[in-house]
Amino acid sequence: MAPTALLSVSDKQGLVPLAEGLLRHGYRLISSGGTAAALAAAGLPVTKVAEHTGAPEILGGRVKTLHPRIHGGILANRAEASHRAELAAQAIDPIDVVVVNLYPFRETVADPAVAWETAVETIDIGGPAMVRAAAKNHADVAVLTAPGQYGPFLTALEAGGVDAALRRRLALEAFRHTAAYDAAISAWLAGRLEQEAPPLQLELPARQSLRYGENPHQSATWYGTAETGWGAARQLQGKELSYNNLIDLEAALATVREFGYGDRAAVVAPSPAAVVIKHTNPCGVATGSDPADALLRALDADRVSAFGGIVALNGPVDAAAAEHLAGLFLECVVAPSFCPEARERLAAKANLRLLELPAVAIGRAERRQLRSVLGGVLVQELDDRPIEPETWQVLSQRQPSATEMADLRFAWQLVRHVRSNAITVAKDGQSLGIGAGQTNRVGSAQLALAAAGERARGAVLASDGFFPFDDTVRLAASHGIAAVIHPGGSLRDADSIQACDALGLAMVVTGRRHFLH
Repeated sequence: MAPTALLSVSDKQGLVPLAEGLLRHGYRLISSGGTAAALAAAGLPVTKVAEHTGAPEILGGRVKTLHPRIHGGILANRAEASHRAELAAQAIDPIDVVVVNLYPFRETVADPAVAWETAVETIDIGGPAMVRAAAKNHADVAVLTAPGQYGPFLTALEAGGVDAALRRRLALEAFRHTAAYDAAISAWLAGRLEQEAPPLQLELPARQSLRYGENPHQSATWYGTAETGWGAARQLQGKELSYNNLIDLEAALATVREFGYGDRAAVVAPSPAAVVIKHTNPCGVATGSDPADALLRALDADRVSAFGGIVALNGPVDAAAAEHLAGLFLECVVAPSFCPEARERLAAKANLRLLELPAVAIGRAERRQLRSVLGGVLVQELDDRPIEPETWQVLSQRQPSATEMADLRFAWQLVRHVRSNAITVAKDGQSLGIGAGQTNRVGSAQLALAAAGERARGAVLASDGFFPFDDTVRLAASHGIAAVIHPGGSLRDADSIQACDALGLAMVVTGRRHFLH
């Protein structure tokens, strides 16, 4: 008896070449609905499911493969004598290959205005039943649920057959396929009926096993797709990325994107900018006349901390920028592109990781931010809303000058990327001092102002949270700070405003907090 393959797919990509390959290996094809029509249109011999079962499709196609001749043929254990006898008694032919992918439910409900009835009609019933049946009986049945599997499957047939290892892998992918499908349905129903946050769905392939996590005794794996975010970055040289590299790269990218990223024509009011990151905190941030100038100014902000850091630029790395990088020990550099001269100059630094990350890959990335806690996951939207200076208020008697206002904007763009409690000191588009992660705000201010030193005179200071007391304002004034910016909203705001007025500082409040934990 010729082996039998059942094909019933919504996504018909690669269908005809797969069917032709099956026919070359002596398979008989059974198919339903649009799949049968597509095969017949390609001139391939195919038996319709209704002809195979002797039962017509009913209920507008809702019932066509739910039949003992289908599921008996899939589920029969070939090694079990009683199963073989029952198949013979019922005149049921074994089915050896099941090729099924499901109705496009997720694509349908991606439209928030989709009608309830339309969504319900794209809930597949027969498809998941066949997939699960074939996956359960994978010892006898190969199950294909994605066009990407067709090539390896045909290659296995050419090599003599589908071995147990491939069958088990295909079964695993089949159960993942139906699990994700059911999760999508339940999430959509929950959102429509209960007006609650839908269950979290993650369908991320394991991209790379990392050497270790934050420390050598911790195992780690990187999950992600090849089309979005860091998975789409092209590593031009250097060692494999580590867990800590990826965490720091994320912080560097988030910071440099404050000033635009990639094609300058595609962003609003971009500025060439560079960021140096150490342990997820910026230690040097600057804008400049071109990428090389921005990079030099970012490095000069804190040369000591830049050692072993992560660098991000929002424009192409040219030969001049590469020259600034060549003399430093750095872990990674990420940018939209590297010119040939830059790559040649940096090639001697064999361990330095260079990554090209296109702006389009950032646009495709998930808009939610996930963090694990013991036994669960927290999800929030990214803190990347545009800064709106037109909503800010000046609460001091002295108005900030235009130059001070530009510095305040820069410091505010930077402070939301510093671990709270966060203080930044800046002037002329360059960070001068950064205080991060302290348990009190004045402690962060002391660190930032000490790092800035004499450069603090005439500079500005930003705080990610409000000033609960006037101590930070008074400390800033003692170092020559000209203006401060913070969210406002403290019960004791009046104390800080009074201190600014007494000491001649300008104070701006934004009405928006930027804690980063």
